[in-house]
Amino acid sequence: RKAWKPRRVALLQISEPGESPAPHQQRLAIGIDLGTTNSLVATVRNSIAVVLNDAEGHALLPSIVRYLPDGGVQVGLAAEAQLAKDPRNTIVSVKRFMGRGLKDVPYPENSPYDFVDAPGMVQIRTGAGVKSPVEVSAEILKTLRRRAEAALGIVSGSGIDGGSGEGGLYGAVITVPAYFDDAQRQATKDAARLAGLNVMRLLNEPTAAAIAYGLDNAAEGIYAVFDLGGGTFDVSILKLTRGVFEVMATGGDSALGGDDFDHRLFCWVLEQARLAPLSDEDTRLMLSRARQVKEDLTNHAVARFNARLSTKEVVDVVVTQQDFWDMTRTLVAKTLAPTRRALRDAGLALTDVTGVVMVGGATRMPHVQRAVGELFGQVPLNNLDPDKVVALGAAMQANALAGNRSSEEDWLLLDVVPLSLGIETMGGLVEKVIPRNSTLPVSRAQEFTTFKDGQTAMAVHVVQGERELVDDCRSLARFELREIPPMAAGAARIRVTYQVDADGLLSVSAREATSRTEASVAVKPSYGLSDGDITRMLRDSFEHAKNDVYLRALREQQVEGGRMVEAVRAALAMDAGLLSADERAAIDAAIAALQAVMAGTDHRAIKAAIERVNRTTDGFAAQRMDRSVKQALAGRNIASI
Repeated sequence: RKAWKPRRVALLQISEPGESPAPHQQRLAIGIDLGTTNSLVATVRNSIAVVLNDAEGHALLPSIVRYLPDGGVQVGLAAEAQLAKDPRNTIVSVKRFMGRGLKDVPYPENSPYDFVDAPGMVQIRTGAGVKSPVEVSAEILKTLRRRAEAALGIVSGSGIDGGSGEGGLYGAVITVPAYFDDAQRQATKDAARLAGLNVMRLLNEPTAAAIAYGLDNAAEGIYAVFDLGGGTFDVSILKLTRGVFEVMATGGDSALGGDDFDHRLFCWVLEQARLAPLSDEDTRLMLSRARQVKEDLTNHAVARFNARLSTKEVVDVVVTQQDFWDMTRTLVAKTLAPTRRALRDAGLALTDVTGVVMVGGATRMPHVQRAVGELFGQVPLNNLDPDKVVALGAAMQANALAGNRSSEEDWLLLDVVPLSLGIETMGGLVEKVIPRNSTLPVSRAQEFTTFKDGQTAMAVHVVQGERELVDDCRSLARFELREIPPMAAGAARIRVTYQVDADGLLSVSAREATSRTEASVAVKPSYGLSDGDITRMLRDSFEHAKNDVYLRALREQQVEGGRMVEAVRAALAMDAGLLSADERAAIDAAIAALQAVMAGTDHRAIKAAIERVNRTTDGFAAQRMDRSVKQALAGRNIASI
């Protein structure tokens, strides 16, 4: 008898699209909160999101980079220790410079840095050479990547090319402020690539916080995410329904953050101690001490502001919790107006909000929590560490994008466009193509046409903002559509399409219908909107709404008047012989009157003058039509018609 030999059968591994083919092998993905003051990295272990610590057990990495003359780099606590001694080469709050030019840097003359106004983005001269904000941010991200690799047992540098990630780091989700524009988001992605990271998604910080709270702590409903970080304030109104996170509206104040509370305390101490102007080194020392005192006052009624200056002078001032609350009361109040505005944008009342999520270390201040609680009439949710909640949410999203979650556990994120995206039309007007607070990703298209006879090219000017005139919005990009077939004015059909991806990055294309000529641009402006620009634009759009409507009406009538004058003059050049002397004089007078009022600011008068030209030229138009018909029928018999 022959012994039976086991037969080896190859089994097919079946998995859901996007999920790991081996359920027991998870793709290693991380979430990074690249913050103004501190940065963190987190991952999901055993279905639980956890922040990864460094070798010394620290979770927070100070977002500080110091460049040494020998080319060396210090990041985090080591750099922070030298902050007061080497302020020119120790860069803090670099997130404020991402995607921005020198003209966007507030008060550069008061900064210890040696800024270089380079094309594209402001640079900083250091002892190790000129560095861009992207390079500085990349050093922070590199440190976080190495921390994650060490904690996850990954060989450094493996699996970071967007491939399978077998045995390496599959990818990362990096958070950005909701108000980051296209250039700032692009700069963040560039920094991540420079740090050797595969960016799976840029995620808005308030949305990341909502993920962390919504899945573990909250029921379905409307949530306000109140994010007061070190450099900016963001508020987002989100709706959570059956696993769908929909951002209904965003708002904020980019010129407000925990740093401003530090500075207010710093100025108060200067007044109390009657100090003379300080050196860069002493200013940094005092600001650092102000932050420590602010944190002490979170849990204590009294704190002592003590510092020894380089002049050997000792500053010793007692600060009470009430003193600090009084001096920063106006800063707290500045967070409430954008919050109310975001609710109005979402069409909601304060009573519609199910819960308020507190994000950012600055929300630990008791008077901030009290003000928010009084505004909404409920105790804010703060059972998660406000410093860590964004990184935890990013890690959850990274885990989902890596395919480690089952389809039953998936959720859908619906973020929004923070500012309207539009195109310049004749007269310097803005035609909004994608309105503010549109859900991402989004694609919208509109048809435009030519303004002049025989026009063979069209300039496409992409702008961002809420105002009616191009001059009051921000230019993002320009490109030209050429080789348009020559046609009569208004005959060409040019379809302009705007697409914004899930990361909030914009691309624009233009296509002429008959010839199918096409041109496009990926909008990567040399530098984009600062947070302050966005806040200012929104504020101006509310303050100047009535005037903007009037100016738009004026420009529209001026453009229509110009078109009318050009058309009538072209007709006169061809067929003036059809008119009597009196008819010609009446038309000339109507045209002159129209041109006179077009120079003014009364759009109603321009409209009336256009209507007068129409009435005056009605007979002329009829004569031209009759002659054209007679010429077309000349020499033809009835049977051929």
